[in-house]
Parts: sequence; C-alpha cells; structure tokens
Amino acid sequence: MLAPRVSQALIRSFSSTARNRLKNRVPEKQKLFQEDNGIPVYLKGGVVDHILYRVTMGLCLGGTAYGVYCLAWASFPRNK
Repeated sequence: MLAPRVSQALIRSFSSTARNRLKNRVPEKQKLFQEDNGIPVYLKGGVVDHILYRVTMGLCLGGTAYGVYCLAWASFPRNK
C-alpha cells in the first residue's frame, strides 16, 4: 500500500502542472540589473549579495594571508 502513494507523489511533483506554478521572474531581474543607479552589479541583489560579497572577500583575504604565511614559513630553514 505504501508504494502507490509514493509513486503518486512522484508523479505529481514532476507533472507539467507543477511547472506552471513557477513564475518567470527574468524580466524583473533584467530591469533591476540594467538600471543605472550607481550600484555595482555584484551588489544589486540586495542584502544577500552584500553578505556573500563580504564573506567571499574575507575568505580571499584570509586565504591570501595564510598563503603568504606558508611561503614565509617554508622559505626559512629550521634549526635542528
């Protein structure tokens, strides 16, 4: 009895009517990103873009600092 319910759920989730529920938001995004308001394109998405930008820059700076540290550590011989 459990198998028919599962298969019906799968059929419903992948049917063509499920695809019709999604709204095409491409024109809205095009207006947002093509607007000339002085904001860089990588920050036009709002708060989420600001957070992702800051986290990415922090990770890049941290990785660069760690890479420089590793190069400096490897360039000096160890005393035995």
